[in-house]
Amino acid sequence: MKSYFRVMLGKGSAFAAECFAGGFIGADFEINEDLNRSLPDQWREFNKKFIPVYLAGHPGKSKVTAGLACGALWTISKGISDGDIVLSPDGAGSYRVGAVTGGYYYVAGGPLPHRRRVNWFDVVIARDAMSEALRNSTGSIGTVSNVSAHAVEIETFLKVAPPIPTIVATDAVIEDPAAFAMEKHLEAFLVANWEHTELGKGYSIFEEDGEKVGQQYETDAGPIDILAISKDKKRLLVVELKRGRASDVVVGQALRYMGYVKSEIAEADQSVEGAIIALEDDQKLRWALAVVPNISFYRYEIRFKLVRT
Repeated sequence: MKSYFRVMLGKGSAFAAECFAGGFIGADFEINEDLNRSLPDQWREFNKKFIPVYLAGHPGKSKVTAGLACGALWTISKGISDGDIVLSPDGAGSYRVGAVTGGYYYVAGGPLPHRRRVNWFDVVIARDAMSEALRNSTGSIGTVSNVSAHAVEIETFLKVAPPIPTIVATDAVIEDPAAFAMEKHLEAFLVANWEHTELGKGYSIFEEDGEKVGQQYETDAGPIDILAISKDKKRLLVVELKRGRASDVVVGQALRYMGYVKSEIAEADQSVEGAIIALEDDQKLRWALAVVPNISFYRYEIRFKLVRT
């Protein structure tokens, strides 16, 4: 089964024109060596070898940034398979779409030297024509992101069918506002409004060079919804989002991510805490959290109102 990826072609799509004309996607990260003999089947093995290489060439960068960079480099070089579909922004508000047609190759001295061949289709998708969910996914921070959850919509564009319509609210009564709002957009809403939340008073979403790299941070334990860091840089915060009622199972998930962060990401002087955000909790969750003091629970509220003018 093919997968779908959004791939940035340089910061701000700086090399989009070269990639479209040359029939390739690529990455750089200033790791200047041919990786043909250094691409294991598992990205964690790749990261273990190349995170020190990246940090040696980028003094002052964090382990979080190094992990993101190496993970993205492995995904483009190895993780994306022949036949997978890639969407790449052209820097002008639209996306070109193509299919990966070949394995990894290296072009020393060229832009984005770690490359894959791509057959670019005669399809241009305007960002405004995408559903809100796909716009959010393709607009995520990072060089590469998996957008396979939107395969049906993407294939609709490839068949040159009419785009999925945008739903506009009317004066209808919303019977269940919890189901109506934030079911798929809680994460995007929270990130956009982070500074106005209780967590935003003490933590910032992890940033590097002004970009929020802490959203959907990929780890061997699974993707962390949000990775944040305290204002004094002494505490890392793992945020797990549940778009509804949370049970005690989520405590185990949060602890798994926290353990990974403590082992693989945190510096020696940094502690790791957790936060669970959900619409509701239950008694089992309260019992579990009673003995895990370094995980906090936050309940979100939804308000929806239409005002006739």
